[in-house]
Amino acid sequence: MTDGSAPSRPTPAGDAHRPSRAGRRRAPTGPRRWLAAGGLAALAAVVAVTLAVRGGAAPACAAPPPRALPAGALAAPPLGGTVHTGKATFYDSNGAGGNCSRPAAPANRLYVALGPDEYAAGASCGGHLDVTGPKGTVRVVVMDQCPECDPGHLDLSAEAFARIADPVQGVVKISYRAVVDPPLPGPLTFRVKEGASQWWFAVLVGDHGNPLRAVEVRQGGSWRAAAREDYDYWLIPSGAGPGPYTIRVTDAYGHRATATGIRMLPGQVQRSTVRMYGAPARSATPSRSPSARPGPRPSVSATPSTTAPPGTPAVVDAAAAPPATVAPVPAGCG
Repeated sequence: MTDGSAPSRPTPAGDAHRPSRAGRRRAPTGPRRWLAAGGLAALAAVVAVTLAVRGGAAPACAAPPPRALPAGALAAPPLGGTVHTGKATFYDSNGAGGNCSRPAAPANRLYVALGPDEYAAGASCGGHLDVTGPKGTVRVVVMDQCPECDPGHLDLSAEAFARIADPVQGVVKISYRAVVDPPLPGPLTFRVKEGASQWWFAVLVGDHGNPLRAVEVRQGGSWRAAAREDYDYWLIPSGAGPGPYTIRVTDAYGHRATATGIRMLPGQVQRSTVRMYGAPARSATPSRSPSARPGPRPSVSATPSTTAPPGTPAVVDAAAAPPATVAPVPAGCG
């Protein structure tokens, strides 16, 4: 079946395809013990309410969720270059790619975990922040969630923290802002999730620079919107057919790019031929000595080198296709 409709047999449950918790940001043991105690208290409260209801008494109101947002406030990633203030701590992902499902930590190991309000159910994933502390400023990519962090509390990688403060301090005051249109390492990448098929589609988009707002897959002459999961995969539960796929990506500032030739290759990172914005930087023409004999000019490749640090997952090129148009769109467009 190629129309993407649900098959007659049961569709695989979405939870069966969620990534394992290995490598995800976890709360330290202290809060876990507190949560366990809170769970017992909550169970006792439920029993008490049940008995009260059976006895005819009105039940007590449920306790509000911890760190509830003010009325009307929404969880959202830092955007627009607005300067925020707060504090920073540090941790080590041990090479894992965090709650944003990156295949691995970035090679420079400069990353950050945000609290639930700024992580915003994955909406911050892949964005960049400039963080300033007592010793200077460091640029980090949002890779993870810090469950116990309040708004303004950034949990940096140990390497990033060392750029802005002495690690002995442990906690320091900081300011930070989102980076708008940071330099891109290359064209967009796509990773179809393990377990995907024509009946269940999930894709992770990489190298987009700014936080993403929408991912769509073209099927049957129209665009189907994918839903972002909190682990940063974009999901179409009923599938998108067998592929190859044309995928349209829109970021938080309205940049839009359309990639073609993305294949059903679960678990493999595929490099497209389009960038989210901008153009690849060209190297300067080397100077020549007056006495040197002119030779052929060096070629300049529009595609960056595929050389990667040891342990980085292999990247394959998407099927060759004419480059798609990259054009900004108004931030309010669907």
